[in-house]
Amino acid sequence: MGESASSASRVIIVMPTYNERQNLEIMAGRVRESVPEADLLVVDDNSPDGTGDLADKLAETDRRVQVMHRTEKAGLGRAYVAGFNWAIEHGYDVIVEMDADGSHRPEDLPKLLAALDGADAVIGSRYVPGGTVVNWPKSREFLSRGANIYNRLMLGISVKDATGGYRVYRAATLQKIDLNNIESAGYCFQIDMTLRVLQAGLKLTEVPITFVERERGSSKMSNAVIREAFFRVAQWGIAARLHGRSAASVRKG
Repeated sequence: MGESASSASRVIIVMPTYNERQNLEIMAGRVRESVPEADLLVVDDNSPDGTGDLADKLAETDRRVQVMHRTEKAGLGRAYVAGFNWAIEHGYDVIVEMDADGSHRPEDLPKLLAALDGADAVIGSRYVPGGTVVNWPKSREFLSRGANIYNRLMLGISVKDATGGYRVYRAATLQKIDLNNIESAGYCFQIDMTLRVLQAGLKLTEVPITFVERERGSSKMSNAVIREAFFRVAQWGIAARLHGRSAASVRKG
């Protein structure tokens, strides 16, 4: 699996934002305290609340903060792909994905990075032993747990939290995945990435985290996002069954 994450020379956190002005400065500060040797890339989708302007101000005072301005809100998946490609082009060894809303605790990042020493990708998991969810409405937790059961049944995978968005990838892992061919926009992007890592024959491990419901701002979850995930997972699962295999064993074209 190559050199360990602890010896990798460059780590970057890719953090997409859309209307996260209330959270960004707090999260950036916590990231810098938890992993001071890592860089932070804020990928802003032209937030009308001025999140991008705040990110620029943070970058002016901290050389480890970078900002990517995108012209429109095109979905979480597109923002991550843009950030991943930027990180690879700029020579980073380890690439983290993390939400800006406070649900992903930066304090958990050191153990996620340490877990990469024995894996090609790491998911910060709410649903493995030791993982917890704090202050989440029961309806949201029920939806999330149900979605992951659905994923395991339809796709034939054992990953407990395939929808989890707190992750660490080796750059080499992302280079083995056709990032630019990913069409998933919402949280289905996380399921898509999970499948692609498994289909590439790479090792994916889950590490327990504490997931905390956001205190400021509003969730980006919508019915359209849920529908996208439901139908894409069904499509992948049915296509794989027609070949007599699990979706994780069939490399998507």
